[in-house]
Amino acid sequence: MLEGVKIVLELFFLTTIFSIPLGIAVAMVRVSKNKIGSAVTGAYIWIMRGSPLLLQLVFFYYGLPAINPNLVFDKMTVAIFAFSINYAAYYAEIFRAGLQSINRGQFEAAMVLGLDKITMYKRIIFPQVLKIVIPPVGNELITLVKDTSLVYILAVNDLLRVATAASNREASLMPFVVAGAIYLVMTGVLTQVLAIVEKKFSYYR
Repeated sequence: MLEGVKIVLELFFLTTIFSIPLGIAVAMVRVSKNKIGSAVTGAYIWIMRGSPLLLQLVFFYYGLPAINPNLVFDKMTVAIFAFSINYAAYYAEIFRAGLQSINRGQFEAAMVLGLDKITMYKRIIFPQVLKIVIPPVGNELITLVKDTSLVYILAVNDLLRVATAASNREASLMPFVVAGAIYLVMTGVLTQVLAIVEKKFSYYR
């Protein structure tokens, strides 16, 4: 089971590290005045959110090599890539909504004060956006823990695949019970961490 837990945690943390910054960048382009950039990011979000993650995993691992034999990557690389660009689309919409919820007057006031864009976003805009997006981002993170089980399609030895092998070997359902308990512990710990983070930003109420 430990091998499966390691895969779940590795996929979770690497996906989070890559997808959230990418999601923020996509959101910034999405709300910008650049019509082409906004249209391209809108199409990207539509494709990623409109098609199943499982199908995307299959496409990147099996489909790309069929298109070009040079596009062959190891299973974990494909999993991390597919999860990252998929979740980035969801985070992009979350941060887009957060950015658009900020009163435009605050942007104008920052410009009047002579603040550059980096300072404006860092000190004024993003602290407020973070307070708004923490709950939905938290929901996505919890979903991500459970979605890691989808890598079974690539024959990656995640927690569910390890439990399946143990169940077949022992002719028992107990490995699935243990796997379920481990998922509950991971999501429970994550829920507590998110509650602490949300409380930290409560001073913006």
